[in-house]
Amino acid sequence: MTTPTYKHFNVTYPPEHQYVAHVEINRPEKLNAFFEEMWLELSSIFNTLSTSPSVRSIILSGAGPRAFTAGLDVKAASSPSGLLGPSPLDPARKALHMRRHILSFQSCISAIESCEKPVIVVAHGISLGLAIDISVAADIRVCSADVRFAVKEVDIGLAADIGTLTRLPKVVGQFGWVKEVALTGREFGAAEAERVGFVNRVFGSKEEAVAGALELAGLIARKSPVAVVGTKELLNYSRDHTVEEGLRYTTVWNSAMVQTKDVQAALLSGIEKRKPTFEKL
Repeated sequence: MTTPTYKHFNVTYPPEHQYVAHVEINRPEKLNAFFEEMWLELSSIFNTLSTSPSVRSIILSGAGPRAFTAGLDVKAASSPSGLLGPSPLDPARKALHMRRHILSFQSCISAIESCEKPVIVVAHGISLGLAIDISVAADIRVCSADVRFAVKEVDIGLAADIGTLTRLPKVVGQFGWVKEVALTGREFGAAEAERVGFVNRVFGSKEEAVAGALELAGLIARKSPVAVVGTKELLNYSRDHTVEEGLRYTTVWNSAMVQTKDVQAALLSGIEKRKPTFEKL
């Protein structure tokens, strides 16, 4: 398929895994740290992949051996034109501008969560601050044994505001642990991340983690794309609503979606003992 080119990301389609897209943060010389142009580009990528009929699952990793991402590029953000730079505006007007900026930043990272297709994050090496925001917006997280996670914002005088404090407690279900790592800014490694349920799997190296994520994404991509999109949508909805509300939404959703030809294709393949094939979305 024809792929737009991006300045700070590589987007590829591994030939051995049909319908899988691999998004790679590509600023390794700066430890894949983000500045505004990058998060706007990230949003554009995931909004495009969300509706692409040739994509059924996505993995997100970082280029280079040292970092998934070191988080926000504080130097860029503190420049005169940056998010944290000086401003001649009075405090109220500056606050309004800052609010709009934060909302835009949040929306860009939330594009991962709102993407129709499942997203698997592959963390390795330095994975700080914004790395956690990105990871908890994804559906599945894997990492390499050398990963160094931290909710780092308290160390630069901020409360994390791009999704970590909202999503991380729901991901791990351990509010006390989340408060500890968010209030101290301490690092935690692969074993602890797996123990609390922050990551699904730990691999020996970055290369093994990427290969494992691609294998998992490939398995998802072989399922009915209608069923996969619906499963992600219903799980995310039910996470944020009561059981009764989740059941009601599922009823409405499946009233339409169970009419797909994918159900018949899946049932026939089981009877005929063959792998099913499904149309593009």
